[in-house]
Amino acid sequence: MTDKKLYLKFVDANVQGTITMYWDAAPETCAALWGALEKPIQWPASHAMFSGPEIMMGLPEEARNFDPKALPPENQTVIPEVGELLWFYQPKNFFKIDPSEFWEIGLFYGVGGRTFGPTGWIPCTYFGRMTEGLDAVAEQCRLIRKEGVKTVEIGRL
Repeated sequence: MTDKKLYLKFVDANVQGTITMYWDAAPETCAALWGALEKPIQWPASHAMFSGPEIMMGLPEEARNFDPKALPPENQTVIPEVGELLWFYQPKNFFKIDPSEFWEIGLFYGVGGRTFGPTGWIPCTYFGRMTEGLDAVAEQCRLIRKEGVKTVEIGRL
């Protein structure tokens, strides 16, 4: 097990949480994301439509330094716990309603989350959990539903 951790910060509100990565349960996914986040990234986070209390962020082109199709399924579930973060890769033309490619990092901030999409249940890899600052981060997540997209930064601690 490693003590490498990430942070997630709402840039405008200066609200931050610490992410403890699941290095034992999702080692290849953790290594890929750790490598991708050598430099912190910023992304407009939006609220999920199908999965309940989840915000979704992409991985920008400049951080896509691994082959997402080569990652094995690790630590997968469709019923995440509060504070858990997921990794999901959507190849081009995966969904009929959204044919674009998407490299997703998601954060479940409340009870009742599920990885359900337009095609039904979608098992995703869970690579970490927010272990510090979740209450303040969750409040910012809830505001996205009312106010719209907010810029989030993710990087190494």
